[in-house]
Formats: sequence, structure tokens, C-alpha cells
Amino acid sequence: MKKILVLMALVGTSLMGAEKTVYDFTLNSIDGQPAPLSAYRGKVVLLVNVASRCGFTPQYTALESIYEKYKDHGFVIVGIPANNFGSQEPGSNQEIKMFCSAKYHVTFPMMAKVSVKGSDITPLYRFLTDKSGHSQTGGEIGWNFTKFLVGPDGKVIARFDSAIEPDSPQVTSAIEKALSSAKT
Repeated sequence: MKKILVLMALVGTSLMGAEKTVYDFTLNSIDGQPAPLSAYRGKVVLLVNVASRCGFTPQYTALESIYEKYKDHGFVIVGIPANNFGSQEPGSNQEIKMFCSAKYHVTFPMMAKVSVKGSDITPLYRFLTDKSGHSQTGGEIGWNFTKFLVGPDGKVIARFDSAIEPDSPQVTSAIEKALSSAKT
């Protein structure tokens, strides 16, 4: 009996050590190809649910600016279109891609449109918004352009709501802190 308890304790410990991260999820790229987030392992990642017809859509300019500023230092932005709020992302993936490219010159990775809340929520956003797993950053997405900052280990570091500009000191200082801690 003692051996069984020890074995159970060891198995439990190894399972607990295998904590889920964003790297455990795969989305589809805006072109429809599987895009495992594990491709960004070791980088600081900003996940943003985006929309083309939102009052916050001009944030694409700031997103592209900080992407250009930090991309050579191990930073990436992942744009994730969603049509959950006011039907502000009604287009096809191809239309979204064309809009982002033509209007905002987006060069950071864009994913295929998903749902970020509700009964059809994509598994990544179920994970990100889970309050039991992310007491500080979890909770339902309130609107477009909610931003999750993820460390090089795939764990969520911070969450910034829609109204917080991507190039605000609050966001850029969190990015810089994450990038500097990744180097040590």
C-alpha cells in the first residue's frame, strides 16, 4: 500500500509540473494553415483580439509600431480576429488580411477569425479567460483589442483592456521588463 501511495504522489507531482501554457494551443493562420503557438516559445508575445470596424481599430497603428520596435529583441504580436462584439469583424479571413495590410500595413502574424467568448469560444481563449487558472488576468473578454502579454515560458504575465493603447507606457514597460527578464 505504501508503494502505491508513493507512486500516486510521484505521478501527481509530474502531472502538476506539466502546467498548461499558451504553447499548448494551435490556431489557424489567416491563410488557413495550422499555426502552433509553440512556434513562439522563448519569445515575449502579445495576443490581441482584433476587429476591423471597431472604435479601437486604429490601435493597429500602435500595434505595428511596437512590433517593429521590439521584434528584433524577441517580441511578437499575434492578431486574433473575432466577431463577438457588435459584429465588428464581419469579413472573411481574406478580407481581414487585405484590410490590415492595405489600411494599417500590418506585418505581425494574423490568425484566422475565432470566437473569444460564448458557447463557441476557442480553446485558447477558454484557457486565457479561466479565472481559476489565471486569477490576475482571467475573466471574460469585454471588447475588441484586449491584450494578453505572455512571457517566454508561455505563461500570461499581464492583461490590458481595450482602452489601453498598445504603445502606452504601461504596456511598453511591461514588454521591456519581460524582454529583459528573458535575457537573464
